[in-house]
Amino acid sequence: MQTMQRRALLTAAAGAAAAATLAAVTLWRKPVAPRIATPIAGAEAPPALRPFSTLIATDPPRALVDVAFADADGTAHHLAEFAGKGLVVNLWATWCVPCVAEMPALQDFAKAAPAGLLVLPLSSDRGGAAVVRAFYAAHGISALPVWLDARGAAAEAWGARGLPTTLIVDRRGREVGYLEGAIDWAAEDTMAGVKRLVG
Repeated sequence: MQTMQRRALLTAAAGAAAAATLAAVTLWRKPVAPRIATPIAGAEAPPALRPFSTLIATDPPRALVDVAFADADGTAHHLAEFAGKGLVVNLWATWCVPCVAEMPALQDFAKAAPAGLLVLPLSSDRGGAAVVRAFYAAHGISALPVWLDARGAAAEAWGARGLPTTLIVDRRGREVGYLEGAIDWAAEDTMAGVKRLVG
């Protein structure tokens, strides 16, 4: 009787050890989800727009990794092509609730921006230009161009922790600050703050 109990205990222990080993290996091999998959501020609708004062200064300014992104036709581009201009590089997606919330204000900002200050909204939607165009049409967005970061390569290379993330790039091509979450781009202090940063 004791022998049978010992065998049962040993079998159960061996099974538990095998299950634990399998779980550990599975967790170890599980791919890490891309950082840009999570909307900043959650999925509730609609999130409050944050003030420009939430900007995190990049001190000292840093050169950004040279990563390609595409225009609506699929042609590759690089930030170096915009040398001498101030840039507001907005990393977003149509499925991201905070991104959707800030788009009308970002469009207002783009309309009011002086010459030499550009908004580059880089969409990480995998459906490409067609998805972005359909979103723009549905939301009355006509003053923003279609730019694509479909594989999220730029967002990952530039250290975005979620969407939306916006990089402020000065006229020398350096990141001088960044914002996380939906921003009130239409506020007066936002335009003044961006102008000050880009030089």
